Amino acid sequence: MAEHAPLSLPDDPQLVTNITHFARALRVAGLPAGPGRVADAIRAVEAAGFTNRADFYHTLMACFVSRPEHRALYDQLFRLYWRDPRYLEHMMSILTPQVRGVAEERQLRPAEKRAAEALLHGVDRDVPDIPEPKDQGTEIEIDASLTMSREERLKTLDFEQMSLAEMAEAKRIIARLSLAVPPLKSRRTMAAPRGALPDWRRTMRAGLSRGGEMTDFARKARRTRCPALVALCDISGSMSSYSRAVLHFLHAVANEKGAGWARVHAFTFGTRLTNITRHLSQRDVDASLKAAGAEAQDWEGGTRIASCLETFNRDWSRRVLGQGAVVLIITDGLDRDAPQRLERAMERLHLSARRVIWVNPLLRWEGFAPKAAGIRAMLPHVDTFRAGHNIAALEGLAEALSRPGDVGEKARLLAMLR
Repeated sequence: MAEHAPLSLPDDPQLVTNITHFARALRVAGLPAGPGRVADAIRAVEAAGFTNRADFYHTLMACFVSRPEHRALYDQLFRLYWRDPRYLEHMMSILTPQVRGVAEERQLRPAEKRAAEALLHGVDRDVPDIPEPKDQGTEIEIDASLTMSREERLKTLDFEQMSLAEMAEAKRIIARLSLAVPPLKSRRTMAAPRGALPDWRRTMRAGLSRGGEMTDFARKARRTRCPALVALCDISGSMSSYSRAVLHFLHAVANEKGAGWARVHAFTFGTRLTNITRHLSQRDVDASLKAAGAEAQDWEGGTRIASCLETFNRDWSRRVLGQGAVVLIITDGLDRDAPQRLERAMERLHLSARRVIWVNPLLRWEGFAPKAAGIRAMLPHVDTFRAGHNIAALEGLAEALSRPGDVGEKARLLAMLR
């Protein structure tokens, strides 16, 4: 743990009020900091004392943090609220980058923007108007036609770095995304006047009805059919921010008319596999994801990719992977199971599907390398390996599906393994 600076408190700190307001900020940011936990935190601080800054940090964390993924958000809120005497100005600078300029905006750490937004919940954040200069002799016009719009900037922003308002706007953009796929040619044929194949059976049958005289050749063409899309979405703690955005994307794909998919099947996995396909059929996205979240009891838990894929191969592969289904796996590849089990499960999945596309948000890092054992076990058994950390990456999935030979970053990463 990083060293904590001395606490800067007034003469009358009103500790109970400060802890209550701190818990309110945690609750706004998404942590389950209810009245019961606030009362426990006050009693814990009273018992542990308020003399040692590290003890105070761990005392509040023991009362308010119950999941590993909440640790980063708690750290940012604690740092902004208790350690920095000028935390309000610091948060205002985070939430109003237009004052400094986009080019000067520093890279925010994970959960920092949401922590600042939670602490400023209800605070007036209006930026004061800048007075116009007295000298109005020279008028300067700026052509902003080539500058990046807000929506374009949002498409390249990492889901982990988005504030609550930005995530809500990103979900609206995701709902408009399209994931069309070209139809597949079947071995079955149908009658077609301009077909490329001769239909000898129909030709002979027509000739028999005319006493053996054949006046024309019947023709036929191959039928086309739409493949099925099977999505396996990791909902473990390290993937929670990205999984929610991807599930919004899958809901939009499942309810899009004319997208070219015969059926969209969706499964979530963390410590166990859950089929949420029937919930995606609801038109309302909030009701759909609420029902899916209620059924998936392992949300934001651990990760056991190998055992979940084994369950899918045993119980579901023959039901949903027929007729050239495309499998979409959304996970970071960080697994607790043995790599040998994961490799066998991925090999069987790859043999059962027409195409396997792996979407990994860790690919957003420039220095990403397949060092984890789970990533090394999965990589040889996928057809395409792409990033999935922002809206632009999700839009790239359409390009990957429209090009059968697209491999993404797989070739480059496989070269690192040799």
